[in-house]
Amino acid sequence: MDMNGWTGYMLKVDLTRRKAIIDKYDDLLKIMFIGGRGFAAKVLWDHLPVGVDPLSSGNKLVIAGGPLTGLPIPSSGKIVLASKSPLTYGYGDGSIGGLAAVYMRRGGYDMVVVEGRAEKLSILVIDNSKVEVQIREDLRGLSTSETESELKEEYGRSIGVLSIGVAGENLVRYANVISQSGRAGGRTGIGAVMGSKNLKAVVFMGEGDIPVANFKNLEKLACESYHTIVKLSNYSFWIRQGTMSTIEWSQENAVLPCMNFREGVFEYAEDIGGYAMEGMRVGRRGCPYCNAKCGNIVEDSYGFQSELDYENVAMLGANIGLGDLRKVAALTRFADEAGVDTISLGNVIGFAFEASEKRLIDEQYEWGVFDDALTLAEDIVNRRGVGDLLADGVRIASSKIPGSEEWAMHVKGLEISGYDCHSAPGMALAYGTSPIGAHHKDAWIISWEVKNDRLGYTNAKVSKLIELQRIRGGIFESLTVCRLPWVELGFELRWYKDFFESATGLRLSLDDFFEVADRIYTLIRAFWVREMGGWSPMLDYPPARWFKEPTTRGPFKGIALDEDRYRWMLHLYYERRGWSDTGIPRRSTMMRLGLSSEVDLIGKIVKIED
Repeated sequence: MDMNGWTGYMLKVDLTRRKAIIDKYDDLLKIMFIGGRGFAAKVLWDHLPVGVDPLSSGNKLVIAGGPLTGLPIPSSGKIVLASKSPLTYGYGDGSIGGLAAVYMRRGGYDMVVVEGRAEKLSILVIDNSKVEVQIREDLRGLSTSETESELKEEYGRSIGVLSIGVAGENLVRYANVISQSGRAGGRTGIGAVMGSKNLKAVVFMGEGDIPVANFKNLEKLACESYHTIVKLSNYSFWIRQGTMSTIEWSQENAVLPCMNFREGVFEYAEDIGGYAMEGMRVGRRGCPYCNAKCGNIVEDSYGFQSELDYENVAMLGANIGLGDLRKVAALTRFADEAGVDTISLGNVIGFAFEASEKRLIDEQYEWGVFDDALTLAEDIVNRRGVGDLLADGVRIASSKIPGSEEWAMHVKGLEISGYDCHSAPGMALAYGTSPIGAHHKDAWIISWEVKNDRLGYTNAKVSKLIELQRIRGGIFESLTVCRLPWVELGFELRWYKDFFESATGLRLSLDDFFEVADRIYTLIRAFWVREMGGWSPMLDYPPARWFKEPTTRGPFKGIALDEDRYRWMLHLYYERRGWSDTGIPRRSTMMRLGLSSEVDLIGKIVKIED
């Protein structure tokens, strides 16, 4: 059965043997998982050896698009990068925007699966049906922008490039993948996986057409949707500030992480916020087919251009006590060039600053001192001195620094992103139940929480959290397109259902999409259970700091999370998901979602409740 919207082909690349196979995958995969994250989770489940070392040749890198990826519709230039995470040892993924998404699909592929390890540092060049693994030791040590520039000189401007920097080469466990000098993805350590495979970059070229069921209707919808977006009420302000306005919002609502998530307010927030950025902005960047570009370009303290958004400014600014936006921009640019995640880096630096303050390490750092932060960042990406330990993330570092475990700010090993949750129990649960570890991408419930029931532990919050996970982490990550027009501008979900029907010829209801999302989330949880050899609800808890150390300033001074009430919400979440009290999917749930072979394997590892 042929279906439009998907090319129907995956590319399998063995770096060890330097061989590639173009393979037609089962049509059932399209119906059950749609694409992107769904494809990645299923491929890793089916083909990854249980218990594989994430930094061994046995791990696999999946690059996956969805049926909307690369089509001429708003914000479609996105792909998912996935692997077993070297940071969490569970399922890890991240989406990235750029031309690589477009050219992968035009080249004829819905996904690329990379296995093995190249003998020497190499690049993977995918030119339509021509695939080549090239040894490229000359690229070793180059920054991500230098690597992309070099490859564009060789192959022309019309290519998509995914590359790693020195952090990936040195197997920093939160190394990521960079494209187009600031598009970043894979904060779960996908850059380290590429580094472990001696894969410096992937180059995509593609000239074919993506099959579409009703292209005329898709063109009509695209034209209408682009016009609709620019008329939305928040569009003009979004174009001015993008996500940077969230600095002021987070400060006002006391959720801006400060001093390693001790507090939710920062005395210099105004100096690093959206309006400060506006005064120094020199340009904007964005992904293909996007008319709401979010990348704000400023000149950093060295005079170089740097791309800013909320997360990197919150984590490399407020969270480490740095209130100079140009210096924050310099740290951001360093991270992008080195190919290391800005969120985890800011979290790790905050952890190290606190460890120094408490005299738990010999190194002396001071909050808010740019030179200390930059030196530490350089030591991390090059694995020098204490940077070697910190390159493994705060979970591993805290296990080796006695007395630091309660303020190592992570969930499942992934460092928490830019929202303090002392006074935001719904967002704490979102971090606790995110399928990749502590990340806001799957459920930014904090905005709803601030408007509706700030301090409550309620049925409504659990229901809203699951709804947001289904939409953000299910629909958008499988289709695979950017969620920001919907999140930030109010671009309605109905557009994506219509895009999907025009592309594939299939009409799915919102409930149909939600069922696919539930299948993906349940499969990912099963993957975690498989790799961990069981499960404990404590793995779904946020750090002890938020329970034990109330904030000392701001409008929610003296507030901390209530552990008993958090536990109640977590178990209600399990119940709504159809999982057991220990957080393991029930047999009946997996069977209902069509995961029969998966439940048989899990049943050999742990006891599965009916």
